[in-house]
Amino acid sequence: MGTLLYGSPGIEVDFDDRALVHLQVVITAKLRRRESFVFSWNNAMDGGSGRSSIWLDPAIPLYYRYFGGKMPSINREWVEVLMASANSGSGLIFTPEPVGPSVSAAKAGV
Repeated sequence: MGTLLYGSPGIEVDFDDRALVHLQVVITAKLRRRESFVFSWNNAMDGGSGRSSIWLDPAIPLYYRYFGGKMPSINREWVEVLMASANSGSGLIFTPEPVGPSVSAAKAGV
């Protein structure tokens, strides 16, 4: 289980390492372009469920902490789904990794 730490004093949000690395790819791309945006996710049941959102800004400290030592492989289709969300008016909404037919095939009508 990885953790995204944001701000100072900071909030901590837990994601599994695979999800966190995909979020890191998308968030880093947006912040590298100096784009601020909202990031939302569903809270875990043990945290009272519900939904949380934060405003991500390049000037606010951000830290990714991974539990495992291995870098998970990157699912480009998942990155595309997350990036499309991040570029929308609602901001980045965390969604689980797509399963089943590939997103690219669905877009192409295959």
